[in-house]
Amino acid sequence: MNILALNAGSATLKYKLFRMPSKEASGKDEVVLADGTADHDGGNGIVEAAEQVILDCNKLGVDVIGHRLVHGGPRFTRPTLVTPEVLKDLHKLRDLDPLHNPTETAMIEAGLRILPRVPAVAVFDTAFHHTLPETAWRYAIPRDLADRLHLRRYGFHGLSHQYVSGTLLKCLGRNPEGTRLIICHLGSGASICAVKDGRSIDTSMGLTPLEGLVMGTRSGDVDPGLLLYLLRSADMKPDEVDDLLNHRSGLLGLSGSSDDVRALEQSAQNGDLNAELALEVFAYRVTKYIGAYAAALEGIDAVAFTGGIGEHSHGMRSRICRKLVFLGLQLDETRNTQAITQPTRISTDSACQIWVIPTDEERQIAREAQAQLNPHP
Repeated sequence: MNILALNAGSATLKYKLFRMPSKEASGKDEVVLADGTADHDGGNGIVEAAEQVILDCNKLGVDVIGHRLVHGGPRFTRPTLVTPEVLKDLHKLRDLDPLHNPTETAMIEAGLRILPRVPAVAVFDTAFHHTLPETAWRYAIPRDLADRLHLRRYGFHGLSHQYVSGTLLKCLGRNPEGTRLIICHLGSGASICAVKDGRSIDTSMGLTPLEGLVMGTRSGDVDPGLLLYLLRSADMKPDEVDDLLNHRSGLLGLSGSSDDVRALEQSAQNGDLNAELALEVFAYRVTKYIGAYAAALEGIDAVAFTGGIGEHSHGMRSRICRKLVFLGLQLDETRNTQAITQPTRISTDSACQIWVIPTDEERQIAREAQAQLNPHP
C-alpha cells in the first residue's frame, strides 16, 4: 500500500510517499518512495502546491492520502476516513482554527477531486491529547459556557509527540506501561508533552497553539489581564492583539531582531544583551514546564528533545538542562555538542535519560492512515 502523507505548514508543504508493509509483513520497515518540501504563499497557494504534489506522486502510485489537520475540535479524536459528512464537520471547525483548518480542508477536497477513487484519511494534531484527564484540559471558567462553546485545552503537535514518544520507548527498550516521559518539541512553534504509560496526560498548548512556551513569534503564556489592558487601555482592536501575540512576540519580540535561535546565539556571542535575554527566557520557560510535568508524572524516566531547535541547538539544550540536575538529568556535553541525525542519548549514566530524537510527522501520518484503514481485529 502506497500512502502519501501531506503535512502543510504556514509557508511550506512537506510530503512523503511511503510504501507501507502489510500487517502480515512483520519486521518490515516503511519505504520512502518520494519526499520533499514545496513552498507556498498560504491560502490557495497551499492547495496549488498540494495538487502538484499529488499529481507528481501519483506517477509512482498513490493508494491512500493522509492529511494532517491541526485542529480536530471535540468531534475528531482519532484518524478518520473522509466522507461527505466528515467534510461538513471539518468545515464547522473554522471558528476553532481559522488559520489552518479551512486551507487544510481545501487540500482534502483537492485530493478527492484529482484522485476521486483514492481514500483520504484526516489525521489530527490534537488527537494524541484526547487522553488528557479533565483536571488537565478544563479551564476554570463557567462550565455551561465552556461546554457550549467547546472551550478547553486541546493541545497540538500531537503527531510529533506521538512519534517521538514511541521512538523513545523503543530506544529505552520499554513497553509503555509504567513509563514517564517528557517530550520537548522545540521549533518556531514549541510545546511540551507529559506522556505516562504511552498516553498524553498534559501538554503546554491549549485551546489554540498560542498557550504555553515562548516560541519564535508567539508569546506563549501571558496574564489574561494583559489582553484586557491592551484592549481597554492601549486602544488596540482584537485583530491587533492577535497579530501582536502571534506574529510580533516570542523570541522576535524579546530580542527585537530575530526569531531564529541560530541568529540569536551568534548575536549573543557578540555581546547582544537582548538576544541573550531572549534565549534565556525561552530556556527558562521550558525548564519550568519540565519541572511541572515531573510533578504531574510523579517522576521522569526520560526527556526527549525534537523539532528544529530541539534537534539542532546544543546550546539551548544546555541552557534548559543545567537547572534540572536535581531531577536526575545530567547532560554529557561531548555527546550533546555532536551533530545528531538519528536518535541519540546525550545524558551521562544519570537516573533520568536525555535523548535527541528527530521527529517524522509524515511517517506518523502514514502509520495513522494505515491503521485507520486496516484496524487490528
